[in-house]
Amino acid sequence: MDHKNIYKLNYRVSGNGRPVVFLHGFLESISMWKFLEGFKNIQCIYIDLPGHGASELDPTLELSMASIAISIKALVGEMGIESYDVVGHSMGGYVALELKKLNSHCDNVVLLNSNFWEDGKDKKMDRRRVAELVQTKKETFVQTAIPNLFMNPDKRSFEVDELIEEASLISSETIALSSLAMSKRVDSTSLIKENADSVLIIQGKHDSIVQCDIMEERVKGAEVSVIKLDCGHMAHIESSSAVKEAIEKFVAKKTEIVSFRYH
Repeated sequence: MDHKNIYKLNYRVSGNGRPVVFLHGFLESISMWKFLEGFKNIQCIYIDLPGHGASELDPTLELSMASIAISIKALVGEMGIESYDVVGHSMGGYVALELKKLNSHCDNVVLLNSNFWEDGKDKKMDRRRVAELVQTKKETFVQTAIPNLFMNPDKRSFEVDELIEEASLISSETIALSSLAMSKRVDSTSLIKENADSVLIIQGKHDSIVQCDIMEERVKGAEVSVIKLDCGHMAHIESSSAVKEAIEKFVAKKTEIVSFRYH
């Protein structure tokens, strides 16, 4: 693998047990996972995506969900990890699906407030508008977008302000290129259906980004595990205990299955 074409990603490792890669969402960083600290029997590998947190955006490299996944695959390989699961929030879920496609060592996927289908025409247009808007009105975009991620933003004013402050540090270029990269991702419905027993979807009933009724329609015919929580797009903050428990149980169950198969 040509490491000259690989993003150098900031990461942090915590805990012991089954390796699980955690990928944050758009406008976030590894700091988002502080709401889910203290996993049992899990070695958490938190990774900052390009241009987010402490990972730099390399202007010479293409930014896409696939290129990010390739970089994560390289990082996990360098760490000597032979088998792992991945949890992806929102945009991180899109990257997680690409990782599942290209790396046989990636076993199970948790989509947290994320989805697996290609953007529709209107959504793609919205993402292009965001890419243009942030060139001159980044602060306005950030201050408007983040409160809408919560079911009751007024009750989460501290977290909203904290997220706005962090997102404001992300460059306009990163926000624009990330938005465009999401608009160009490919549909992963077939991947979900073919690997239904290896996928867990954690859905917010009041998620304004990934609507619950659309998710229900899309998973019809696929035996995918879906957990619906009484929250918006930020389940890790709004329903942290339930999210943590769901991830622990899913990872533990899959680990038991693998252990049974190979021993």
